[in-house]
Amino acid sequence: MSNDIRAVCVIGWPVEHSRSPLIHNFWIGQHAIAGEYRREAVSPEEFPAFVKELALRGYAGANVTIPHKEVAMTLSVPDDRAEAVGAANTLWFEGDTLRSTNTDVEGFLANLDQMAPGWDRGLDGAIVLGAGGAARAIVFGLLSRGVKTIRVANRTFTRAQSLRDRFGDKVKPVAWDEVGGLLAGAGLLVNTTSLGMNGQPALDLRLEDLPKSAVVADIVYSPLVTPLLKEAKDLGLRRADGLGMLLHQAVRGFSLWFGVTPEVTPELRAMVEADLVKPKPE
Repeated sequence: MSNDIRAVCVIGWPVEHSRSPLIHNFWIGQHAIAGEYRREAVSPEEFPAFVKELALRGYAGANVTIPHKEVAMTLSVPDDRAEAVGAANTLWFEGDTLRSTNTDVEGFLANLDQMAPGWDRGLDGAIVLGAGGAARAIVFGLLSRGVKTIRVANRTFTRAQSLRDRFGDKVKPVAWDEVGGLLAGAGLLVNTTSLGMNGQPALDLRLEDLPKSAVVADIVYSPLVTPLLKEAKDLGLRRADGLGMLLHQAVRGFSLWFGVTPEVTPELRAMVEADLVKPKPE
């Protein structure tokens, strides 16, 4: 490997589906950087050794995706954001020290700011569906914007309770079947589950009771328009899709690795959209 090439990778198991190389290599070309962004399929058993040898393998940093985000924290020095969320998705070196952060937080917020400007103005109540790593990042972000009450619904109620334990009394765990009755008081509804993803059942939730000023966000980006977002559009509600979050969460990692802050442009979005709808080879 040439020392002139600054290499970064995304580490996952599996990792073939990741669009991160598409995004980062677009920016590398746009800014004429001598760099390369690759995929690395690494099993959970091999992950700790791989991370410890990251520099020896020629990498200046990495993204971390499922199922490695929580373990990545223990192998690095996490910042306050990663510690608060309990998961890291971005690794970089400061000297010989491997540091980590979680950029899902600013990815979610920046996407909402772009797609639904002013969404957080006077926002008293939000509903978050799901209680995994993405939900933790989103709850952290919503609290940072001053949202007063965040109701978290999960099929396993104890997992929803764990977010209240982590973030405090502004987080209210609710039973999954209670969500429909809470929509009238929600200014924001966020789906962090896999429901609505290609190959998964749709989210069984009718949105008519949401206020007309409400915003609906879905972190699923395949398909681009999930059944939840389609219903929100039909009702005239403002929306933020999963692809926007994916694009915006990539910005900070790129700036940490390459010293340039890239922009999420219509050209970049169109390129990733085209890849998402491209027919899969037989």
